[in-house]
Amino acid sequence: MNNKTEEKIASAGRRDFFKKTATVSAVAATTMVAPSAVMASGKDDENIVEEVKWGTTLGEECNKYPYGMPAAYEHNVVRRTSALMSSAGDMHAAISMTPIADLKGIIVPNGLHFTRTHNGVAHVNPNKWRLMIHGLVEKPIVLTLDQLKRYPSESRILFMECPSNSAAEWKGPQFGTAQFVKGMMSCAQWTGVRLKTILDELGLKPEAKWMLAEGGDGSEMSRTLPIEKVLDDVMIVYAQNGEALRNEQGYPVRLMAPGWEANLCVKWLKRLEFGDKPWYAKEETSKYTALTASGKAIQHFYALETNSIITSPAPEKDWKDLKKGDLVEIEGLAWSGYGTIKGVDISFDGGKNWVEAQLKGLVLPKCWTRFSYMYKYEGKPLLLQSRSYDDSGDVQPTVNQEKGIVGVECVYHRNAIVTWQVTEKGEVSNVQIRS
Repeated sequence: MNNKTEEKIASAGRRDFFKKTATVSAVAATTMVAPSAVMASGKDDENIVEEVKWGTTLGEECNKYPYGMPAAYEHNVVRRTSALMSSAGDMHAAISMTPIADLKGIIVPNGLHFTRTHNGVAHVNPNKWRLMIHGLVEKPIVLTLDQLKRYPSESRILFMECPSNSAAEWKGPQFGTAQFVKGMMSCAQWTGVRLKTILDELGLKPEAKWMLAEGGDGSEMSRTLPIEKVLDDVMIVYAQNGEALRNEQGYPVRLMAPGWEANLCVKWLKRLEFGDKPWYAKEETSKYTALTASGKAIQHFYALETNSIITSPAPEKDWKDLKKGDLVEIEGLAWSGYGTIKGVDISFDGGKNWVEAQLKGLVLPKCWTRFSYMYKYEGKPLLLQSRSYDDSGDVQPTVNQEKGIVGVECVYHRNAIVTWQVTEKGEVSNVQIRS
């Protein structure tokens, strides 16, 4: 028997199997998670009954790409920028957003982690990198990268969020994707040294109440942190998801302040100075403050409030292919800088009624938490929302509740409930509910 005869017999066998199972699949589709089975039409699916190219040809050599590459068909899953997010008119002082609707689990790949720069991405020679720790310490020190790595390391899965996340939405909907509405955040495993470990060796003077963290890029991005946070859980990190930090994430070393504003996690870290009062750096006076209605700004508010967003469906992940009766999973992300997510509620009518979603996977403090709800699609209009709450008692507010607390002038710490409007056709768009 030659190869062509064998191929015809195999193809006929697949076609016979396809026809026998088509009827069963059509019945099963009414109880299965959408989308319904493609075999229900009774037509032969060439992707099943015919041989596919990749199943009959020699593949690439296993190490063609010594550093792995994503599949070519995932080319749309990338970070994205907007001119609205650039403060200097170019992409040096700008931000790029994580495609949160395209991700699964709670770990964001390093190449998709959101990026914020104030003077472009610095490229630091690790052999020339130094970290100076001085000020109100008993034994000032300058560390090389090798010396830093000799301290005991630890790894933690933590979210990181820009306090400007949703800033463009503060007066009303501006963007039409989940990526641009809430994509100024990511979650990763971070590895480094607990700062307290180093300070226990150096010795802090009693009058040390604040720490200045200074970056080594052209902007010398600097922020002040209270000593209580520093001695609690602040880390000096050099690895992300098991590999060295990327350049855009502060290679070779950055600061990590779990649950607090991402701009406190100073990149390309070069200096830590301890003093008895805040430094009032540019990024905590002219920026990253909460402007009130009176014209005065609130400073030194750091922790990121309880938050959530539905990522499926979303404007870029709509329901236009669903049919009435299909079961579909509503899925999203919840997070809190105060602690651990305890629950998430979902509303289909813009907040009038709520049902409880299921938390799934790892539930960790100051980390993304996945939530899920199985929904029977009915093909009717919805105002879809999620509302999270954490173990500190913090509950995600409505738009009106948020405005009552933060006001209308501040663009930071906008954690109001996000609403997706779902039409009868399954189209999804970004709206706001104010009532």
